[in-house]
Amino acid sequence: MRGLSTLRKIDAVGRIVIPIELRKLLDIGKDDSVEILLEEDHIEIKKYKECNECVITGEITTENRKYANNLVLSPSGAEILYKEIKDKKKAFEP
Repeated sequence: MRGLSTLRKIDAVGRIVIPIELRKLLDIGKDDSVEILLEEDHIEIKKYKECNECVITGEITTENRKYANNLVLSPSGAEILYKEIKDKKKAFEP
């Protein structure tokens, strides 16, 4: 990602505005949640991703399931992974 820098003032109650360019770049929309992390000498802000988001499709559904090492897959994500594993397995067969 290219480096962007901007200067913002903090208002009386401690708020800052995240510039539209950065919100677009990070796909942060109205009403999205962000994580605010303290890292040694700086603050890191990033889009919050729910822990039940499919790692393949990005879908968040009530049908998502956790597998080994907390790998979260939606039904369609599981199907995609299954097909890919099946195809790779065929490639190794004599």
